[in-house]
Amino acid sequence: MNFLTIGHRGVMGVEPENTLRSFVAAQAAGLDIIELDLHLSKDGALVVMHDADVGRTTDGRGAIADKTLAELRDLDAGKGERIPVFEEVLDAVKAPLQAEIKDVAAARALADVMHARDLTGRVEVLSFHDEAIAEIARLVPGVRTALVASRYGTDVVERATAVGATSLVLNIRRLTLEIVEHARKADLRIIGWVVNTQDDLRLVRALQLDGATTDYPEIKRTGRFTA
Repeated sequence: MNFLTIGHRGVMGVEPENTLRSFVAAQAAGLDIIELDLHLSKDGALVVMHDADVGRTTDGRGAIADKTLAELRDLDAGKGERIPVFEEVLDAVKAPLQAEIKDVAAARALADVMHARDLTGRVEVLSFHDEAIAEIARLVPGVRTALVASRYGTDVVERATAVGATSLVLNIRRLTLEIVEHARKADLRIIGWVVNTQDDLRLVRALQLDGATTDYPEIKRTGRFTA
C-alpha cells in the first residue's frame, strides 16, 4: 500500500480547522484522506468540531451540547466560516474521510448517516474511546474503524483488536519500534500523528508506518522522497 497522507481537520496549519474551507483546501492539495471530528448539538445534529466547547475555535463560548444547530450556525469559525454539519462535508469534498467520534451517542447518529448514504467504503471511523468503536461496529457491519491513542503502551494493540479495529492512529511522540512490531503481528495498519516537520516524517517513514496525519499540505509533496 502507498504511504497515506491525511489532512488533520482539513489543513489546519493554514486554514481554520474543521471548516469547509479547510476541507476543500485539503482536497485541492491532493491529500489522500481528510480527517474531521464530530460532536452532537443540543438538537442532535452531527456538527464538525474538535473541542466539546466552542471557545477556542469560534467567536462564541459554551458547550456544543448546550447549543442548537441554529445557535452554532451564528458563530464565526474563522475567516467567516460557519461550523459545518457532517452531511455538508460529504457534499463539499469527494475525498475519503476519517471521522472521529467522541462517544457512543455520536456513534449512533453517525451510523444513521452512514446507512442513509452508504458510506462504509468512504468513511473510516476513529475514536479514542473503545466503547464508541464497538458501538459503531455493531450498528454498521463492515465499517472500518481505528483506535486513536495519545498515551499508550503495547496494550493498545490488544485494545484495538478487542473492538475489531483494523488500524491504530498513534501519537508519534510515544511511538516505539516495539509497539510497531506488536501491531504488525496483529495485522493492524498504523498511522502516525501529528507529522508536521521533516524530522517527524523521517521518523514515521523509518518505522515503516502506513501513513501520517498532518496539519500542512506540503508533507504530501515531500513524503514521497523521504526514506
